[in-house]
Amino acid sequence: MHRIYLGKLPQHDPLHAYLQHAIQPQIGAISRHSGYRVFRLNGSHDVYLYEDRTTNTKVIGKFFLSSTKNDAVKASSRLTREFDGLCMMRDYGLIGYPHHVVRPLGRQYAMNALLITEYCEGELLSDVIRRVIQSGDHGTLYHALTALAYFLASFHNRTANGVGVDFHQDCAYLDRLIHRLQDIRALEKDERGELYRLRDQWRHQPRMWEDQQVLVHGDATPENFLIGDGLQVMAFDLERAKHADRVFDTGRIAGELKHFFLRATGKTDVAEPFIGHFLWEYACHFPDRDRAFQSITGRIPFYLGMTLLRIARNQWIDPDYRHRLIHEAAACLRAL
Repeated sequence: MHRIYLGKLPQHDPLHAYLQHAIQPQIGAISRHSGYRVFRLNGSHDVYLYEDRTTNTKVIGKFFLSSTKNDAVKASSRLTREFDGLCMMRDYGLIGYPHHVVRPLGRQYAMNALLITEYCEGELLSDVIRRVIQSGDHGTLYHALTALAYFLASFHNRTANGVGVDFHQDCAYLDRLIHRLQDIRALEKDERGELYRLRDQWRHQPRMWEDQQVLVHGDATPENFLIGDGLQVMAFDLERAKHADRVFDTGRIAGELKHFFLRATGKTDVAEPFIGHFLWEYACHFPDRDRAFQSITGRIPFYLGMTLLRIARNQWIDPDYRHRLIHEAAACLRAL
């Protein structure tokens, strides 16, 4: 993880006492003279690393209430969902090697809706992708995607509830993305009309309703997975976890891969071998691998296109690249 050193946590700050007396005993790092170095992580103003200078132990603090996210009710709700989601997935056995969901250590609603979790060593999948794009060491990314496929298959298969998916929910999410792009004047009228027509065509495809619901991560982006040794994958940021089609997650990863390579190379097909490898590895965790792969890849284009539209709505996207993403999203959605 990228970190920026901000300084030392003042001893008079209530967070200092909370970390020292409520958090550190849980990780076996009791100290009478704790002092904390503070680092901002990955450029986020909401997520920080706290390192005790006495024991060298580290924890992560995530604030759901901040100057940019100042709705206290929403912040409390997000904190509750995140904490409960982490606990629930750990209850499903995703602890240790090779599948690990980070351990929540505490929450304090009065401290700007603060969540404290354990610190895990690993490399963000996003950093792996960037490094591979620069170095050309494709084997490293293939291995990371094999591990991630194994993690997500376990995450999904352990939480299947036997209830059929409700594809209307995903169509409604696509609508919200289209509305957002319309609000920022990123869509022409004919582009918007085509996206709605394609949505309706997908809605009438039986394949989009055939699977059962599983618990999905909900924000399965390369920024939310750490890659460790061997097949180790560590996951965090579960505030958007929900019951949905498993392809909500796998399609998000596929779309993110396409985005990373498209932005770096300008080519639309460079990510295809990695996407295919990821989905094939995911399918191997089913009794009939070929049938699972066929079913998943039949639904992937919708979620891939939806992910590209999701990325396009971000303010940091420049207009030319946003148009490229929208164009590629439409191409994906046409692949009925």
